[in-house]
Amino acid sequence: MPRPVSWYHRRRYGILFYTLLFTLIADPVFAALGWGSALIELFLGANLLAAVASIDLWIGRRALMIAVAVVVLARFGTAWTDMPTLAIATLVVLTLAGLVAAGGALRFALSARVVGSEHLYAALGAYLLAGLFFGMAYWGLQQASPEALAGARAGSLSDAIYFSFVTLATLGYGDIVPRGEIARGLAVVEGIGGQLFLAVMVARLVSLYVRKD
Repeated sequence: MPRPVSWYHRRRYGILFYTLLFTLIADPVFAALGWGSALIELFLGANLLAAVASIDLWIGRRALMIAVAVVVLARFGTAWTDMPTLAIATLVVLTLAGLVAAGGALRFALSARVVGSEHLYAALGAYLLAGLFFGMAYWGLQQASPEALAGARAGSLSDAIYFSFVTLATLGYGDIVPRGEIARGLAVVEGIGGQLFLAVMVARLVSLYVRKD
């Protein structure tokens, strides 16, 4: 394995975590500056490619990365076409790919026999991936049904990501409210998943420390 590739492979989840964190911080800043969602979508696409490159699947990683890259390009291509159905379909595919990548990162973290920094970064990265790509799911749902998120600005990716993390962390501010069966169902799944994530990860890390001692 070439040295730069080997260096990246050893630190891939640390790099992924910090790029996800940067995207999460940049999102409200860009929204406040009125720069729209295209730049955040670009960051999310790059994050997704990095996340897919980090997981080990039974299918070829390169083929999966090419497939994700094609969908990302198709997503940006819909900005110049009047095809709302295709735009929503690409959002659905990207959301599913992001959640699969989050599952891969979580599996890597839980498979550790000794806790290292990469396993901690993988766990944190899985949490951020889930929040960001559930946000994309809410955004796509809002585009298909504008009343799906009451209180959110029409077509605002920033509001969708904000609502996603409020739901994932079970803060429940109530300024944005899901309406409709699909939106409420997604909110329930994400809220329960966030609680289970914290419970399972804390139990797993404690057990690994005890086993090490």
